[in-house]
Amino acid sequence: MRQILPFLLAALPLPALAEACVVHSQGQGVAVQLCQQNVSIPKGLFETGFCQPKLKDQEIKVEFVEQCPDGAHGVCAGAQAGGPAYRQDIHYYGEASDARYLKPFCEGQSGGKWRTP
Repeated sequence: MRQILPFLLAALPLPALAEACVVHSQGQGVAVQLCQQNVSIPKGLFETGFCQPKLKDQEIKVEFVEQCPDGAHGVCAGAQAGGPAYRQDIHYYGEASDARYLKPFCEGQSGGKWRTP
């Protein structure tokens, strides 16, 4: 069994590699930009589900990138996404004062850790 164990471990799916999507939404006079950095979501599910938001009355543009760009005013690291095994880091751009709303949501409902880059 000890000889087989390395082969069994090698067959397990690897954690998702660095991948991210920048989401731009605009509507009703408000423009929002955030970036979701994949931590442990299967690649296909990340691209087709998590990076495809459906927001009523919003024009959405999604751009896939290797990693989230610099310039975020806050990051919710390790945010739970759809289940305890699925984690992502969410980078927020725009108004730094929004942190007063985003930080409690991050640490409460998302189970993440707020950090300021």
